[in-house]
Order: sequence, then C-alpha cells, then structure tokens
Amino acid sequence: MKKEGHPEYRFVVFKDASADFAFLTRSTVRTKETIIWEDGKEYPLVKLEISSASHPFFTGKQKFVDTARRVDKFMARYNKKAKEKK
Repeated sequence: MKKEGHPEYRFVVFKDASADFAFLTRSTVRTKETIIWEDGKEYPLVKLEISSASHPFFTGKQKFVDTARRVDKFMARYNKKAKEKK
C-alpha cells in the first residue's frame, strides 16, 4: 500500500460543549484545535454540538410534539383559505 493514499489515522478527542462530556477515540478527521487529555498528552480536538450525553433520546428527556393539534390548525387554515377562493 502507498502511504500517501491513506489519511492519517490517529487519536482524537471529541468534546460535547453542552454536556461537558469528552471522549478519546481514533479518527481521520482533520482539526486545527488541540486539547490536553487526562493522560497529559496533547490531542486534536473536535467540538460537537450534540452527543450521547446531551441527545434527548439517550438522556430520556424527550419532548413529545402534539402533532394532532398542529394538523388541526393547518386544516382549519387551509379550509378557510379554500372557502375564501370560491
């Protein structure tokens, strides 16, 4: 295999700023930022907006949307406009 043909596979820290949660894993992602990890070494840093620590599905804090009410409102508006055009 040619060495130039493959991206660099290295350790990278992914950090979820909203939950103050970070994890170290291997990745080929390129970043300009770095962070000092718990082991004292410096690693590339990728900032995340959401992760398993902050996602509603994993945290159990799901919000249920009342879609039936939204549909009723839409239909009422649609029917009103349709009647006005006649």
